[in-house]
Amino acid sequence: MINITFEDINIDAIICLNSQFDVDPIYYFVKNKIIIIAADGAGTYLLSQKIEPDFIVGDLDSFFSKPDVADLFPKERLVFVQEQETNDFEKCLKFAIEKEYKNILIFGIHGGIFEHSLNNWSVLSKYSKILNLVALDKYRYGFCMNKSFKLETYYNEIVSLIPLGSAKITTENLQWKLDDEKLMLGEREGARNVALGEFIKVELHSGELFIFLDSRFPKFLKFN
Repeated sequence: MINITFEDINIDAIICLNSQFDVDPIYYFVKNKIIIIAADGAGTYLLSQKIEPDFIVGDLDSFFSKPDVADLFPKERLVFVQEQETNDFEKCLKFAIEKEYKNILIFGIHGGIFEHSLNNWSVLSKYSKILNLVALDKYRYGFCMNKSFKLETYYNEIVSLIPLGSAKITTENLQWKLDDEKLMLGEREGARNVALGEFIKVELHSGELFIFLDSRFPKFLKFN
C-alpha cells in the first residue's frame, strides 16, 4: 500500500494549460524560481498577467495569433511541436520528461470546453504512471492512482473517489464505507465522501481512481 503524504518537496515544474485559472498561486513559483511550462495559448495568458513562462510548448498557433505578445518572447524558449496526434498537455508532458522533470503541478486542466477537459484527464491518467502529477483548481487537488493507498486527510474533509471507467475498492475511515464494492461511471460514483480522521485507506482491488481533496498548497504529494 502506498503512503501519500503532503510535504514541502521540490516541485520540478508547473504546467499551465490553455484555460482560465487563478494566477495568484503562480507568483509563488515565480518568486521561488520554479520552472513554468505553458501550453501554447496559456503562454499569452500568462504574459498578459505579467508572468513570463520559462518555456511555451505546442503547435504555437494560438501564441502567434497575437503578434504583439509573441514578438517580445525569446524565440529560443519556444518549443514548436507540429504533430497533431497529441494535445498540448501531452506535448508539455513529453517536454517535461525530456528535461527530467518528475514532480509537476498542473493549472488549467479543465481546458475550457467539455472534450478538452475529458481529454486532459485521460492524459493525466496515462502519464501518472511515470510522473508525479497533481492538478490544482479552486483550492482542490486532483490526481490519479492505480494502486492501493493510505492518504493524509483531516476530519470532515471532502474526499471524492471517481473511477476511471470502473474500479472495485474497499475503504477505511470514510463516512460512507465501501467494502469490496464497484464504482462505475454512469452507474455509481464516489463523489463527496467525508474523511473521519487524519487518514483514509483505499484498497484498490481493480481499476483506477481519480482522487480529489482540499489542496495544501504549496505542499505537494509524496508517494512512499
